[in-house]
Amino acid sequence: MSETNLRELAKGQEKENDLIVAARVGGEILGLGETMDEGAAPVWVYLSSPDGERIYRRSVLFLTIVAIQELYGAADTELIVRASLNGGLYCDLEVPGGVTDGTVSAIEVQMRAIVAEDRVIGHRVVPKDEAVRLFKEARQIPKTNLLNGFPEEEVTLCSCGEYYDDLYGVMLDRTGGLGYFDLMRVGNGVLLRTPRGGMGLTLPKPMAQPKFSQTLRESKQWAKILHCEYLPDLNRCIQFGQTGNLIRVSEALHEKKIAEIADQITAGIKKARLIMIAGPSSSGKTSFAQRLKVQLRVNGLEPVSISLDDYFVNRIETPLTPEGAYDYESLHALNIELFNKDLVALMQGKEVTLPRYDFVTGERNDGAGPRLSIAPEQPIIVEGIHGLNEALTHAVPRDEKFKIYVSALTQLNIDMHNRIPTTDARFVRRLVRDYQFRASSALKTLRQWPDVRKGEEQNIFPFQEDADAVFNSALIYELAVLKKYAVPLLSAVSPKEDGYAMAQSILRFLLFFGSIDDESDIPNNSILREFIGKSCFFTSNGDLKEQ
Repeated sequence: MSETNLRELAKGQEKENDLIVAARVGGEILGLGETMDEGAAPVWVYLSSPDGERIYRRSVLFLTIVAIQELYGAADTELIVRASLNGGLYCDLEVPGGVTDGTVSAIEVQMRAIVAEDRVIGHRVVPKDEAVRLFKEARQIPKTNLLNGFPEEEVTLCSCGEYYDDLYGVMLDRTGGLGYFDLMRVGNGVLLRTPRGGMGLTLPKPMAQPKFSQTLRESKQWAKILHCEYLPDLNRCIQFGQTGNLIRVSEALHEKKIAEIADQITAGIKKARLIMIAGPSSSGKTSFAQRLKVQLRVNGLEPVSISLDDYFVNRIETPLTPEGAYDYESLHALNIELFNKDLVALMQGKEVTLPRYDFVTGERNDGAGPRLSIAPEQPIIVEGIHGLNEALTHAVPRDEKFKIYVSALTQLNIDMHNRIPTTDARFVRRLVRDYQFRASSALKTLRQWPDVRKGEEQNIFPFQEDADAVFNSALIYELAVLKKYAVPLLSAVSPKEDGYAMAQSILRFLLFFGSIDDESDIPNNSILREFIGKSCFFTSNGDLKEQ
């Protein structure tokens, strides 16, 4: 059977203000430089899609690495990809003479020269030993260590000119389409901005994120404390049976941070009594809220919790998505006025009878819940996706609220050029939890994830910098525990399903992890227990034991 080049087929299929960056063929995403059997029907992957955004960013990152290598060579040069930050991808950078505005400008000029040359980005399958040699010569020691433990005997490398790398994913096949980017200096690093999904070819505006930047610095410090900055460090720890101490120190870092936040709240309790907690899906908000309550009790306070679920409007009044489904993540799915009325009354020392929402009938019964009154300096804890949005608690002055953003910023890099996206780590958490406690298949979770991510972009991320404190719930060892739960679920996803490409992508990076099979060292109040079970805060069915 003859084969057809995908790039040739893609000609004339572009959309206005968008680019074709790959194709989905039989459930698998292929680069445009590849071929498919004649008669197969490709589904084009556009830059504006979530998959397309990742492919384009990965390709421009490779362009950045190539430009740096061509300008400075491997000696005394290092680019370490850290996190999505400030509207782009933040990377630490070490070059001879240090990072200056002139350095970054020179790198960008070289990148644009490579774009103008429209070079081929090729792929080459080499024996593992050869790949190890190439990366050792390039001083990519974490990648060398990772490949030494890789079970396969061959490795697929990407190449541009004389430079080779492995970014573990599909990229564009030529540099000519990679001109939509911006490179700017941020301290001793660079911020690489590329188009975001849904924005066409427009670059996102850089946003000041001082609190998130501080969390990034803290996560790097935690990785150093644990001697576990790259995945091979974790795998070596697993190989030599040293995970017990790693788990205990990781959990102690969490406990210390929660205690520090509790101390902040206690110091200002005479003014700020309303504690609002928000974070994206599977960030561990609920476990964090329970652990915070314990630490507040240690400080002599008596926190009470109010469930936002009981303030849903009647189902028939719930806003609809553009597809016509009930949008339970909309702010207006809640009766905001009733919620504010009850909050103000409580904070004035009045007794309030809370509502109760019946999820079977879809109706809220006002006055059917418990009666509640609180004493002066008694904190109220509210946890939910809209917790940082001032519109949710508009009747309570800002200085009477303490807002907490729960992140899940992964501290561990696979190697210098490949990070573990926070969204992927949260997806694995949700995949495992929903299968165990909500009878959800991997396919159902995969199908829901794009809508979950869309809701986060609208309802959570725009407000994260308004937080008074940020808690990073990621645990450096967690994916090595979640692996044994997640791999069978993802492996069962059929190539015929839309979620197959994402399932395969996450499977690929999980297979690099060693497995922590003995969970006895994981404490029962760990954030991770919310997802794998045996948490002291949840029943065996995954329900919260007490508010």
